Amino acid sequence: MSTITKQRRTSRLKYVLRALAVAIGAFITAYGLEAILIPNNVSDGGVTGLSIVGSQLIGSPLGLLIAVLNIPFVFLGYKQIGKGFAIYSVIGIASLAYGTSVMHHIPTIIQGDTLLVTVVGGIIIGFGMGLALRNGGALDGIDMLAVLLSRKLPFGTSDLILFLNMFVFIVVSTVFGLQGAFLSGIAYFIASKVIHIVEEGLSGSKTFKIITSQPELMVEAIRDQLGRSATYNLVEGGYSSEQFKEITCIINRLEDSKMKEIINEIDKHAFVAVYDVAEVKGGNFKKKDIH
Repeated sequence: MSTITKQRRTSRLKYVLRALAVAIGAFITAYGLEAILIPNNVSDGGVTGLSIVGSQLIGSPLGLLIAVLNIPFVFLGYKQIGKGFAIYSVIGIASLAYGTSVMHHIPTIIQGDTLLVTVVGGIIIGFGMGLALRNGGALDGIDMLAVLLSRKLPFGTSDLILFLNMFVFIVVSTVFGLQGAFLSGIAYFIASKVIHIVEEGLSGSKTFKIITSQPELMVEAIRDQLGRSATYNLVEGGYSSEQFKEITCIINRLEDSKMKEIINEIDKHAFVAVYDVAEVKGGNFKKKDIH
């Protein structure tokens, strides 16, 4: 078998596994909606939230409304983001629509406890949506609309997502009441945090920028104790005009406390700035043993 054929098979398998992950994420989200949120008069945000309201008002199947209302947003995603994203989103939205249909009569696992409903429901749908997003698909079209509007209006994407969902929760209040709208907002907030964790992973990365009087010793200790390499940038103090070697090092989030311990041992007065890193690729960045 030629190398090209093997690469093609590997590539096809990767696409199939990603599509399967998107579908699984959609079914998890459907379970969170049908087994926890909807029976307790709590909704989701975005197009799914509007679909839930429409289903309650006119009696149409929730899955049908999710599929129909997301059509223009899928087209928008195809135009603005690309064909691959649109295909995976179609798989995700179709799976979510089908999942809500087949799970419509499953038993409710939590009843009455509003705090537990919002927390557990938010975690489950957030995990499902995050799994889909991590694998290249989306289960809701409102985020695509926010991306497009941010290019036309003087507002950030996150601000527009918040604004659009505020409108959704106002609509939700007409069906589930003011309490239902507030609970829906809490569940959506929890879900958004879980989505962030799932997309980045529990062991996301951090960048440390360190200015110390002992840069060589610091880099050596980081290499010996964490197994991490570092780079130097020459920087100059704005007031003193003194030149320093600024150390830049990317570590796994689990190594954060050890890194701070190393810095404190070598130079308690070192200047340290820490940044979250969404993704790291290339080089030799792998998880190391902390010793």
